[in-house]
Amino acid sequence: MKLLKSFIYLLSIITVVSCSKDDSKIDFTFLQLNDVYEIAPIQGGEYGGMARVETIHQELLQENKNTMLFMAGDFLNPSLLGTIKVNGKRVKGKQMVEVMNAMNFDLVAFGNHEFDLSKEELQQRLNESTFPWISANVKLKTKEEAVLYYKEKNDTKENVNETFIKEFTDKDGTKIKIGFISVCIPSNPKEYVEYGNMFIKARASYATLKDKVDIVFGLTHVKLANDKKIARLIPDLPLIMGGHEHTNSNNFIGNVQISKADANAKTVYIHRISYDKKSKKTTIQSELKEVNSSIKEDEKVKKIVENWQSILDEKIKQVIEKPNEIIYNIKIPLDGRDTPIRSKQTNLGQLITRAMSYAYNDKVDAAIVNGGSIRIDDVLVGDISPIDIFRVLPYGGAVLKVKIKGSLLKRVLDYGKLAAGTGAYLHRYNIQLKGDQWFLNNKPIYLNKMYTVAFSDYLLKGFDIPFLSDKNKEVVEIYHPKESEIAIDIRKSLVAYLKQ
Repeated sequence: MKLLKSFIYLLSIITVVSCSKDDSKIDFTFLQLNDVYEIAPIQGGEYGGMARVETIHQELLQENKNTMLFMAGDFLNPSLLGTIKVNGKRVKGKQMVEVMNAMNFDLVAFGNHEFDLSKEELQQRLNESTFPWISANVKLKTKEEAVLYYKEKNDTKENVNETFIKEFTDKDGTKIKIGFISVCIPSNPKEYVEYGNMFIKARASYATLKDKVDIVFGLTHVKLANDKKIARLIPDLPLIMGGHEHTNSNNFIGNVQISKADANAKTVYIHRISYDKKSKKTTIQSELKEVNSSIKEDEKVKKIVENWQSILDEKIKQVIEKPNEIIYNIKIPLDGRDTPIRSKQTNLGQLITRAMSYAYNDKVDAAIVNGGSIRIDDVLVGDISPIDIFRVLPYGGAVLKVKIKGSLLKRVLDYGKLAAGTGAYLHRYNIQLKGDQWFLNNKPIYLNKMYTVAFSDYLLKGFDIPFLSDKNKEVVEIYHPKESEIAIDIRKSLVAYLKQ
């Protein structure tokens, strides 16, 4: 009897052990960011910050060593830091690459804003990066042909491939190969970039990869509608980690999950994934995590961020005395996203032009700024400091008071209307379009009347609107503000207006 009890006890232990150890399953974690332009916390320090993200990253690595950190495109531009000069050169994403190197990103996708940089600037950032990049549909145009992007180090070239493979090993020795495909929206045409068809390239790269790995995931930077089409074309993708929209979302097309976090690391997506090698089944538990001031900053990354912020603060102090002072609290989000700001009147464009009029004590008839001057590609909400205003208008420039003939003003406004979708689209104060007719202060614009209009100085250089310059005879007079006036810098005007 005693022998029988011992045998039963031993058998139960073997059964428990065998049940608890499932050699066919392996667990891994993805930490997803997208559309991150600022390395430091935003909105008065309350949200975002790459040092906080790194704390989350390290905690996930402690939980499961099989953790990967991703950026789903748009990180080199736009940013306030990227516009300043250090040692005579604009930073242009160098700060972001330094931070991301320290965080040991596992894979990044190209976003449309990566191509805001010149060919030479983008190559420098690629060379500086220690993390792998991926894209199936963007290539580098040369005189002879289009080739894969590459990193160049010590006179050797390492290609940016169309696909990426990662191998995980579980505690019990179970191994799995994971593949990734990626495409970028062709919304930023440049002479040095060739965009392949997103859908053809996504499907082709999946077909190339699927027999080499156990499972394939997407890492994309396209519109949600495009992601949904990719999901329909490739229904075996369990998860597409996407970017571009700037607002968090989680959608399903069949069994394909499409996840996007908020811009500037206000949130991140954590995907805890389990894959069964026998059944080929994938289960995903996704968590949208807010990155806020309750999360401690990783010390290593924090030091890098603080170094860059000190450089930035010194530059801003040349214009504004207290760059980190909270000057306003915005209740209704101000829309500075790239597509709307270049296509229609937004509340942020209206606020900026209102401040331009304020800079001249409202002794102007109207105010106009080009959408391309507004570079934040995000929304503003909550506590606002001068640093946030500099993020909105990184290039600054004076507000000019211009006496202009009505016929030329109407021609300028018509040009801005037709330029919707580009940086030449115009935001306006005290000017409305009713039907096909322009009204100023609720009265039709008279062709022979003289108007006084506050313009951003960039517009009077003739870059966006070729016929608008001091050489045009219908530009009768241009007043350039003195150094002591808030109109000397459009950012100073906006800060002063919000403070009052």
